[in-house]
Amino acid sequence: MLAKDSIEEGEILFTIPRSALLHQGTTKISALLEKERSSLESSSGWVPLLLALLYEYTSSESHWKPYFSLWTDFKTLDQPMFWSKEERDTLLKGTGISEAVNTDLVNIQREYTDVVLPFITKHPNLWNPDTHTLELYTQLVAFVMANSFQEPQEEQDNEEEEDEEEEEKAPNPPMMVPMADMLNHVSNHNANLEFSPDSLKMVCVRPIHKGEEVFNTYGQMANWQLLHMYGFTESYQSNSNDTADIPITNFYKAATQDIQSDLDRQLVEEQWETLRQMMEEKEAAIVFGKQGCLTDTELHTVLKVLCMSKEELSEFKDNEGWEEDEEEDEKIFLAFCNEGLPGLKASWKRLIHEAARLTVRCYGVGDEEGEIEGERVDSDHVLIEDKAALAELNSRQQNALQVRFGQKSILYTLMELTKS
Repeated sequence: MLAKDSIEEGEILFTIPRSALLHQGTTKISALLEKERSSLESSSGWVPLLLALLYEYTSSESHWKPYFSLWTDFKTLDQPMFWSKEERDTLLKGTGISEAVNTDLVNIQREYTDVVLPFITKHPNLWNPDTHTLELYTQLVAFVMANSFQEPQEEQDNEEEEDEEEEEKAPNPPMMVPMADMLNHVSNHNANLEFSPDSLKMVCVRPIHKGEEVFNTYGQMANWQLLHMYGFTESYQSNSNDTADIPITNFYKAATQDIQSDLDRQLVEEQWETLRQMMEEKEAAIVFGKQGCLTDTELHTVLKVLCMSKEELSEFKDNEGWEEDEEEDEKIFLAFCNEGLPGLKASWKRLIHEAARLTVRCYGVGDEEGEIEGERVDSDHVLIEDKAALAELNSRQQNALQVRFGQKSILYTLMELTKS
């Protein structure tokens, strides 16, 4: 979408009445979906919308035909779930995308087999398994992933109502929003979708010049998330929301390096077991952005436990942890920003540095990292700086390169800030 004239901040670009939104409440089969809602529950929460789309998209009499005519061919969908496994495992190794896609594909097949197929078989007047196949269902999942919107949860006005139940409330289901889904995304966007009781409005959030593209935001998305969900990336330099994950296991591996005695090894194993018991997710990771650590409380816990003396660890276990301190939280945040990292104690810096280095080694392509005369060399960096070579890559290779090197550049910065 391009601006035909200059647009001022605060100007409403277009308004979409709620009657024009496509979701399980506006489809022709809404009454059936509501009546049998309990049988359509799934881990994704998307089944009612997807059943509505399966019905409406293949119905010759659908009220939504004009909207569907604007949809691109499903064959153009290019999220990594449509890549070959070999492409994913080679181009995306170390990025976390391959693992996320494998989980998606297993969940989609299970959801279709266990929930969707029994339901559509039960209603042969509305659906046909020969038409409404797993393949079509998977394509619609990808389309919803890339083009739907989720309305934010309403803010609680009364603090007393903010109990545990409200905090764990499931997110609103996705819905299709005509017109809004035509806008592209950049992190430095100039428009934003606002929700009101009667309508949704696309509002200009900073001046847009004549001829400039109108960009919405899909949220604070790292490049790996953009590629996984939408099938595109921003350049790693431009994406201010890019992140890199360091698996907590890499901090453990870093702590076990250069162990001199059995007693030291026994202490590290005890520290690690204590840490694992504290972590809700066994495959947890510490997330770093371009300005520092985004999961600073978790990083503080990892460093503190893995650097404890035997006496400190024993006291910590006897006390069943440490007391929370709000003032301490602010200090932690500042300590783990890029500006604060060089000032950390040496033992903490060493763990971060080594964990980052181990993570860099996990990338399959461009992993010829080394040092030549004290300078780091990365073949991905060489490739991304070579405009002619970059132009010869296909779109999948280019997107994977932006994800890989965006993550590695954050890790390299981290290593530089924590070197001895």
